[in-house]
Amino acid sequence: MGAAVQSHWFSVGSVVPWARPGAGAVCTQSFTDPSYGPKGLDLMQSGRTAKEALESLTAADGGRDVRQVAMVDVRGNVAAHTGRGCIAEAGHVIGDGFSVQANMMLRPTVPKAMAAAYRSAEGTLAERLLAALEAAEAEGGDIRGRQSACLLIVRTVPTGRPWEDRLTDLRVEDSSDPLSELSRLLKVQRAYARMDAGDVALANGEYDKALEEYSAAEHLYGENEEIVYWTAVGLANSGRVDESLPRFKKVFERNEDWRELTSRLFDKGQVTVGEEDLKKILSV
Repeated sequence: MGAAVQSHWFSVGSVVPWARPGAGAVCTQSFTDPSYGPKGLDLMQSGRTAKEALESLTAADGGRDVRQVAMVDVRGNVAAHTGRGCIAEAGHVIGDGFSVQANMMLRPTVPKAMAAAYRSAEGTLAERLLAALEAAEAEGGDIRGRQSACLLIVRTVPTGRPWEDRLTDLRVEDSSDPLSELSRLLKVQRAYARMDAGDVALANGEYDKALEEYSAAEHLYGENEEIVYWTAVGLANSGRVDESLPRFKKVFERNEDWRELTSRLFDKGQVTVGEEDLKKILSV
């Protein structure tokens, strides 16, 4: 489950999108009251449907006419509210397991375009959420312009290990092109997820697995010197030292400190080549 948002407002991700495994997702916007996030999640986690949770909170809110709020519960029920005091153009579209909503848009066609893009987009939930935001921008987007964006995704069912349940939490706080930056960060996150898997494999002595993960990361984000470096380590540890040398050279030329790190890794058994191959690596 997840939520994504773009706005001409600083750090929109800190107030608008909320999500919790086993509960649901909430977006609270338009004269935002952030309490709708945790309160809505608490109600949905207690068994209330999205509609019941939203109606309960708006009924008690004297400012409901200027609020725009959407909720999706863990069972896929959806509810949305666009108050009559929301600034035009404002509206929402509810679909199967999702809601899109917007206010202060240049054109009234934004929510419909977002819904169409979300339904037709292929790929992961993150990619579909980004497609909806990009469709909004293509329709003119926020009449004020753009400044920040956020992409938040959690597991539907909690694992009991909260640190594993938040799958994506990317924020662009202040940018002239927040969606492009958000898309770039998503690519970087995926690359580093493969790097993490490679590190685990390396620590376990699974050198072929480590190389597989590092190589996948390099394919995703090869301009990053750390990813190139660990791919080189993976190649060397797999007996492909000659193939690793151009990568080591590339990284060492950017930053000599990587050369020192290689010696330290060798001392701790993380670079598993022999003494002669180590000299060959350090001399490039």
